Amino acid sequence: MNQADQPLVGVCRRSVPSRLQHGITTAGVLALAALITHGISARPLHAESNGRPNFVIIMADDMGYGDIGCFGNKRIKTPHLDRLAVKGVKLTDFHSSGAVCSPTRAGLLTGRYQQRAGIPTVIFADPKRPTHPHGMQDREQTFAELLTAAGYRTAIFGKWHLGYYKKYNPVRHGFGQFRGYISGNVDFFSHIDQAGRLDWWRDDQLADETGYTTHLITKHSVAFIEANGDKPFCLYVPYEPPHYPYQGPNDKPVRSVGKPRGPAETKQSRDEIQRAYKEMVEEMDTGIGQIMATLKKRGLDQNTLVIFFSDNGATQQGSNGPLRGRKGQVWEGGHRVPFIAHWPEQIKAGRVSNDLAISLDVMPTILAAANVDFPTDRKFDGVNLLPLLTEGKSLGRRQLFWGHGKSRAMRDGSWKLVMNAPGQKQPGLFDLADDLAEQADLAKQEPGLLKKMLAAIQAWELDTSTDASPQPITASNLD
Repeated sequence: MNQADQPLVGVCRRSVPSRLQHGITTAGVLALAALITHGISARPLHAESNGRPNFVIIMADDMGYGDIGCFGNKRIKTPHLDRLAVKGVKLTDFHSSGAVCSPTRAGLLTGRYQQRAGIPTVIFADPKRPTHPHGMQDREQTFAELLTAAGYRTAIFGKWHLGYYKKYNPVRHGFGQFRGYISGNVDFFSHIDQAGRLDWWRDDQLADETGYTTHLITKHSVAFIEANGDKPFCLYVPYEPPHYPYQGPNDKPVRSVGKPRGPAETKQSRDEIQRAYKEMVEEMDTGIGQIMATLKKRGLDQNTLVIFFSDNGATQQGSNGPLRGRKGQVWEGGHRVPFIAHWPEQIKAGRVSNDLAISLDVMPTILAAANVDFPTDRKFDGVNLLPLLTEGKSLGRRQLFWGHGKSRAMRDGSWKLVMNAPGQKQPGLFDLADDLAEQADLAKQEPGLLKKMLAAIQAWELDTSTDASPQPITASNLD
């Protein structure tokens, strides 16, 4: 009997809270049914020996496709991530759903395009910015909520970036514990955000502590595993590196209260940035090694699904390998990111897959692995990756979409449509199977395909905007 045929254990079911129930159209039901048939309802797989699996979801911040050793970097040393790739599976065509921070995080937690959550762009710390009052609305349901209701212990240590007010805090959206920051970035030492305010929290209360953010995130992650190994858990670890400010573990603070970004941060030389960038990624890799060592020490490593990826591509300070573009763009460099999955009891070591996947797939994947019912009252855009990760079964041809500002992109198999991107005045069409660097525009040679994909993007925009959670215009009624 192979793994796919093994009986399931630890089945846990839950219903959708009434506050989240709302109508969907007949077309939406059909679309959801098709999606479920394709991926979400695939038989959940998890080990029999220790019951339901644990989950550790690790996300880097602004780390590029070529920023770690197992994806081709020779300068930055990442032995722990490289070891995970050797012992697990590596996806070479994996994407963040956004080209910047907040959108990808919203999509990850909900399994839905971030446009449906009303978070298509960055939520800024500056109260003068229009998106400052925005955040994760109660209408949305996170994987943390579903897993908590199914008996899992949940925690997030690191970056939230899905709202600055208490109603948006992680502990209001399913997480049992939170230590970290709610803005887009903080000084690694003083924990001051870009608006010049202290931003380090314990649950929904400000509670600063001394330390380098990477070390603190690792410390709390290790402590959580040590304290919760007796029950299934889901640990979300959104690290800060290598997002600016560029500070290695032996550098000094560059921000203080009331004094956000100054010359010490903005006037760094290229050499200083590159030195710090390397140290930041390597320090994160060391932290990941400590997390993995703790899992092994507690005897949890075999039945824990560990997933690693980045929230978007690198800035000009990092490496996106052979890809065109960078963070904030819909070229491949803005959203194709490294992905590694490690789960010894289910994933065969050393596999590499070129299947197209996206961060929206993480939620349906872990729910399927935990055998938790998927909500049926809303549209979902991610699919269950377990057949791919555990059995090597292809996901087949997929259509995926990206939107950032006025830029749009779409994948249909290996074909990619790019609209309003830097350096591209007219809609461009690229076959990534032969042109990963997006240099040969084939729009004129493929007018039929171009027309079809343009229509698909328009339909996607209409669908996601119609389904979007409304966001407040002001913060007047927020605590």
